[in-house]
Amino acid sequence: MQGQANNNPLLSTFTGFDGVVPFDKIKTEHFAPALETAIKLTKERIEKIKSVQNPTFENVIEALEISSDEVDAISLIFGNLENANGTEEHRKIAPQIYQILASYGSDISLDETLFQKVKQVHDNPPAKLNLEQKKLSEQTYKSFVRNGALLDAGKKDQLREIDQKLAGLVPEFSQNVLKATNEFELWVTKAVDVEGLPTNVIEEAKQNATNKGKPEQWLFTLQFPSYLPFLTYAKNRDLREKMWLAFGSRAFNTEYDNQNNIRQILDLREKRALLLGFPNHAAFVLEERMAKTPEKVFDFLRDLLEKAKPAAQRDLDEVKQFAIDTDGIKDFKPWDFGYYSEKLREKKYSFNQEELRPYFKLDNVITGVFEHARRLFGLQFEENTQIPRYHEDVKVYTVTEAGSNKYVGIFYADFFPRESKKAGAWMTSYRVQGLTGGKVLRPHISIVCNFSKPTATTPSLLTLDEVKTLFHEFGHALHGMLSDVYYRSLAGTNVFWDFVELPSQIMENWVDEEEAVLLYAKHYETGKALPKDLFQRLQKSLQFQSGWAALRQLSFALLDMAYHTTPAAQIGDVDVFETNATAHTRLMDKIPGTNSSCAFSHIFAGGYSAGYYSYKWAEVLDADAFEYFKEAGLFNADVAAKFKKLLSSGGTSHPMDLYKEFRGREPDAKALLRRDGLVP
Repeated sequence: MQGQANNNPLLSTFTGFDGVVPFDKIKTEHFAPALETAIKLTKERIEKIKSVQNPTFENVIEALEISSDEVDAISLIFGNLENANGTEEHRKIAPQIYQILASYGSDISLDETLFQKVKQVHDNPPAKLNLEQKKLSEQTYKSFVRNGALLDAGKKDQLREIDQKLAGLVPEFSQNVLKATNEFELWVTKAVDVEGLPTNVIEEAKQNATNKGKPEQWLFTLQFPSYLPFLTYAKNRDLREKMWLAFGSRAFNTEYDNQNNIRQILDLREKRALLLGFPNHAAFVLEERMAKTPEKVFDFLRDLLEKAKPAAQRDLDEVKQFAIDTDGIKDFKPWDFGYYSEKLREKKYSFNQEELRPYFKLDNVITGVFEHARRLFGLQFEENTQIPRYHEDVKVYTVTEAGSNKYVGIFYADFFPRESKKAGAWMTSYRVQGLTGGKVLRPHISIVCNFSKPTATTPSLLTLDEVKTLFHEFGHALHGMLSDVYYRSLAGTNVFWDFVELPSQIMENWVDEEEAVLLYAKHYETGKALPKDLFQRLQKSLQFQSGWAALRQLSFALLDMAYHTTPAAQIGDVDVFETNATAHTRLMDKIPGTNSSCAFSHIFAGGYSAGYYSYKWAEVLDADAFEYFKEAGLFNADVAAKFKKLLSSGGTSHPMDLYKEFRGREPDAKALLRRDGLVP
């Protein structure tokens, strides 16, 4: 193993431009030995911290902050690859890697001698500390406490065992969802059965089939670029049903069943919270959130539900009546909603979302989002083909300040689905901005999406939702790239999770503004700008079925809170629990054999446990913040500079303080309701 370590690229200095990750040299077998060596190195540094006679901020708090540089880098690389380009080898060793990391984390956080050094500095802070140093000291102390430092020896052992088990269960849950998603295939043999679908979707399905040796057929999958258009446009109702049922039953009562994983995860999370003195997992999580308590989250969600549910019922009734009037569909089902909703939109607004797709060529939208970054925050992006990539689809850019060419960071973009990539879209980092190896370094940021792929005849043409997803994840990326703090633990997206969605969600608003959209919306064949009348029809439809969309998000958020506030012993049958927990948000009968919890990766494998409400919470912030931009001008330099300050501050201040500094006041809670048309 030592011989492997000596030739291990993960343990060597990264010599490429700005120390980028040498993906072309790293192999899966490098991770375990590299991690073992890195952990040993970190623990040697920890021993030095434990031996200091006169604890200070510098020789304890700051020394601890930089003690794990190598472990942090290796774990980031592994986790990102496992999610975005995970081979079977990655998946096999994932539980081992995450359990090693969990054990390492427990060794640090449960070390009594180390904690006493941290506590001594925390309890006797030097007067000379600046605000960021005070924040780091406070956060470091809290991290130890929230990870069991105040427990007795017996309870520490229990906590360690819990964290080990969770480290194995979480990746297993995630991998089951991925396997279930990849396993399903809908083969279509008759041209009549693809009627109604957009041309590019049909072409992609034909290419999928050709790639598997059946060029005379069409292959549809549960990947979003295939699944969503099928549910929205396919005329064949029976096949829509088949697709909907397959998606709705992923990892439920199948070979990849997640029900037992859910029960175990919830049980362990509850036991962990109880050990730490909290009544439930939600209370534990929310101590470090803007919302603070489960009661406040429930009040927030129920208040929105009171406004959204009647609107959602009206939306549903309208679609159901339209289905009757159009095709005599009296037994309306969930797989009918997307199809007839889109037809109704077209009738009401003379607008079909597919009309937009030719104007949303991916390359143009990328140029457009970069132009937004330039106008708002003075950034410029230049593709760098010399930087190693982990997959041929990935594009890499160097980011600099426009005008001065001052270096800002590295930006990776990975846009297309593949079987090695998990579903959805996310932002992540390969290097967080801040102190590393004795220097304050710039960040290496990545966004990962699953967009419509190019076909044999057309480039990648995005739907409106995909454009918004790109802007959303780019907002997260800006939060990471513009970070300008000293310590990594406080940098970029290291903020309260009900605040972290503000930078992402606010960027979606520019997609709905003509001045902004015309920066990139050009027909992929003619180069002509998006017609004004088409955009006006789009704008008129923006509040179309906003009640239904809001209710859907609230249903997920309330289900999440129900799982994490209900005693785990009372959650016996996962499906029965989900059915009961969502009864007050459901306007259609639940279909037997389907279950959303078993594929609810956000809360069981993605860090949003007791935090899914954050999306709606942050929508209040982003709606209010964007009203400020609209009042002053979409690219107003003064407002943008204030928002850039918010982004660059990371977690160095409380989110509400940052928001009030930007806006001049606390957010107006009615801004979201106004935007969605739920109040005047």
